[in-house]
Amino acid sequence: MILSSTFKGEIMFLPRKVLEEKLNRMLAEDLGLGDVTSNLIVPEHCNAEAEIIAKEEGVAAGIEEATVLLESLGLNFETYVKDGDEVKPKQVLVKISGDARTILSVERTLLNIVSRMSGIATATRKLVEKIRKAGYKTRVACTRKTAPGLLYFDKKAVSIGGGDPHRLHLDDMVLIKDNHIAIIGSVEKAVRTAKGKVSFSKKVEVEVSNVNDVLVAAKAGADIIMLDNFTPKQVEEAVKLLKKAGFFGKVLLEASGKITTDNAVEFAAEGVNIISLGGITHSVKALDMSLEIVKVKVQK
Repeated sequence: MILSSTFKGEIMFLPRKVLEEKLNRMLAEDLGLGDVTSNLIVPEHCNAEAEIIAKEEGVAAGIEEATVLLESLGLNFETYVKDGDEVKPKQVLVKISGDARTILSVERTLLNIVSRMSGIATATRKLVEKIRKAGYKTRVACTRKTAPGLLYFDKKAVSIGGGDPHRLHLDDMVLIKDNHIAIIGSVEKAVRTAKGKVSFSKKVEVEVSNVNDVLVAAKAGADIIMLDNFTPKQVEEAVKLLKKAGFFGKVLLEASGKITTDNAVEFAAEGVNIISLGGITHSVKALDMSLEIVKVKVQK
């Protein structure tokens, strides 16, 4: 059973005109100079009614985006679900009516947005539920491994599924990774340099690749320590080390790398605050759905 909706819309927001511009750029990319097939076959003065239908169980996402795009094209619509709702096979999500050529021209763009976002929301919700059922409060976060041009939509879908979007952009926070450390020389120097220069408004996170550097990062003042490619056993060792030194609970611990839906609970069980994984965005399966014409009216 999928968890009931936890998405309240506060996490991700774009002014309507900005969102509309993003969506229209997607449509323009697909249209090229026009839908030649529909223009040749569909009568000019033809109205139709269509339905977006779920073909499998999941979590609806992208409904807001669908309605913004439809409205921008002068199409009428009625929604039967909202972002975050559970959906079942054969369930109608949105009904659309208006110019038949326009409906057919926007079909694939609409489905690409809604099916991908719903797939991400579904995968996220299932993982969040799995961790909660195991008795842990560990947060599920995605990474910046999103499809180019779809960062906003992928991250929002994670939020709809009950996950955390993590960084949206490089300017959100300081995240010192292995290549930064390779250039500056050490975890300690990297953290202290960042802490000495950064605004009070930015947290400093550092990626560590071995247990010994966990304590070094904590002592240097890191707000968050990312345990990169650690095994659950190594995470256990890192937690013990921080507890012994009095840092456990004073710094956030994030496990990342080689985490899957199969082993996520093992990491949560070791006491990390966050698990982050790219799989819920970069290789997620879109939720299967279709757009079906259900009524046609040719104007004379």
